[in-house]
Formats: sequence, structure tokens, C-alpha cells
Amino acid sequence: MSFLSYLINGISLGSVYAIIALGYTMVYGIAKMLNFAHGDVIMVGGYAAFTCIMSAGMPPLAAVLVAVVVCTVIGVLIETIAYRPLLEAASSLAVLITAIGVSYFLQNVVLLIFGSNPKSFQSVVTIPDLKLANGTLNISGVTIVTISSCIVIMLALTTFISRTKAGQAMLAVSEDKGAAQLMGINVNKTIALTFAIGSGLAAIAGVLLCSAYPSLSPYTGSMPGIKAFVAAVFGGIGSIPGAFLGGLLLGVIEIFGKAYVSSQLSDAIVFAVLIVVLLVKPTGLLGKKIQEKV
Repeated sequence: MSFLSYLINGISLGSVYAIIALGYTMVYGIAKMLNFAHGDVIMVGGYAAFTCIMSAGMPPLAAVLVAVVVCTVIGVLIETIAYRPLLEAASSLAVLITAIGVSYFLQNVVLLIFGSNPKSFQSVVTIPDLKLANGTLNISGVTIVTISSCIVIMLALTTFISRTKAGQAMLAVSEDKGAAQLMGINVNKTIALTFAIGSGLAAIAGVLLCSAYPSLSPYTGSMPGIKAFVAAVFGGIGSIPGAFLGGLLLGVIEIFGKAYVSSQLSDAIVFAVLIVVLLVKPTGLLGKKIQEKV
């Protein structure tokens, strides 16, 4: 039963990575940039929910909705103020450096407001644990909600992109910005919508992460953000199914690494697996090689 328990915990952790990775892969697929401030948006979402629950006494669901709104607004502001002026006028290196600057900015703002001491996060999940196999296998309510949320988000996002006008505009911009603009698509508005969706998902991921690991600090989103980026690259950055698959596999590898190898080496194992995968398939598991015309 221990193997099955580790597998379920790995899928649960991987579901959080997958939700975060969707934000990375959407922004890269459409805007062709890496938003390394995305991990800190996760942390902001956690603090927003924490404040709503502990200070305002809001119900958990309402706190999650407020966190989503806060992170969505922050994502749009980041894109409008920090990234949009650089997309056409500067190199990709300038955008990358700006993203790192935004990351440190968010961390320091939260440090000034809440301080550096970790906060004890109250779980937003209220459903009971599930006991199977005569009580020998216990699946926590947080695990059930996390895995279910990931599946629902994945299906909803896929449907949105394939069935809606805004989703089709995203696909068009990801293929060719210039041609999309000639067809009457507002490229800036489409990119802003992508940031809004990605940041809203980051808020959900932050709340689920803090519910499973109930500690919150200004640096909570740093390592999960990096690992989610690894998951996006692992699955094939720019591919939504790739982000989903990469996140799940990364979570399972991390939990099994902690259980069967060493808890101190689990992160090293994750990055080693990424290196091996990229050596064999440089575009990631589901990524496609793009031919560039010269």
C-alpha cells in the first residue's frame, strides 16, 4: 500500500505543478517569453487567501475567489507595465531580466507587508479524507480536491482554447502575431488575457499548495515556480497537454525520489531526469520541432 500511497501523493503534487506550468506554457506559447515572476504570483495568491480567511473571516471558497481576482489583476498589470513595452522594442534577454526584477519586487512588497516569519496556513479544503482497503490507504481531502481541480482546469482550458473566439485568437497569435494582427485580432489584448488566465490559475495552485503544505512565506512560490517551469519544459513548453503530463510526472518522480532514494537528493533527481529527457528529446515529451525560415 505504501507504493500506491506514494503514487497518489506524487500525482497530487504533480497536479499543483501542472496547474502552475499551464501558466508558463501559455505565456511562452503565445507571447514567446518566460515569465519567471509567475512563481511569486503563486505566493501572492496564498497571502490573499490567508488574509481573507484569517483577517476578514471569509469562507474558504470566497477567499479562493478573491485570491484568483487579485492574482488576475496583478498578472494583467505585470504584462501591461513591465513586459508590453519591451516585447517589440527590446531583446528577449531584457524581458527575462525584467521578469526576474518583477519577481524580486513582489517578494519584497510581501516582505514589507507581512514580514519574513512564515505563516500557518489554514486549509481551504473541508471535505473529509477517504479511507480505502479497510483503512490501510488514506487519501486526504486536499489530495482529492487538488487532483480533481487539475483535471477540471485542464479540460476547461482545452475547451476554452478550441471552442471560443478568444481561444482561437490565442492560437492565431501563437502561430504568427503579424498575420493575426492583419486579420483584426488585438494582439496586446490577447496576450493580456493569457497573463490573466495564467495568473488566476497560479492563485488556485498557491492555495492548493499551501493547503497541502500549510506554511506560507514570501519565498513560498520560488521553488515550486522553478519546478513548474521544469515541468513545462519536460512536457514540451508551449504545449498545454505537455504541461499537464510534465507536471504529473515531475510530482511522481519527486515523491518517489524522496521515498526510495533520499529526501535531500529528490530535487537533484528531478533536474537530472529533465536533463536526460532533453538530451533524448530536446523539444520535451510532447513538444514539436518548429522549422524557422531564414
